[in-house]
Amino acid sequence: MTAMDITIHTSVLPHDDPDASVAFYRDALGFEVRSDVGQGKMRWITVGPVGQPGTSILLAPPAVDPGVTEDERRTIAEMMAKGTYGWILLATHDLDATFEKVQAGDAEVVQEPTEQPYGIRDCAFRDPAGNLVRIQELR
Repeated sequence: MTAMDITIHTSVLPHDDPDASVAFYRDALGFEVRSDVGQGKMRWITVGPVGQPGTSILLAPPAVDPGVTEDERRTIAEMMAKGTYGWILLATHDLDATFEKVQAGDAEVVQEPTEQPYGIRDCAFRDPAGNLVRIQELR
């Protein structure tokens, strides 16, 4: 079998307050806003790390797919409120400095920088929509 040339281009996380989400990803994490389409709460916002144009996160309104039932919409809203719906794993070379910068932006801290028993050091925050954002230290 021949290896395929595939990269990760965009990952999707839900938002329920587009302005708060932009502030978190832009101001606390230092990402650039690449596009912002729609209006009100129905906005699709693409953000990504500066200098890495091939990798993005699409912040999207949850459950807008017409195939999602009302029961599923309620479940998604409940999971977002509990912080169990979406998550992403990011990485940095300087975890302590990154943690301090994100924490200074009033992000909800879930876990301070911790050496994990499985060999990584990481921390965790919740974004304004409740998504878990874990940041791992590159070694």
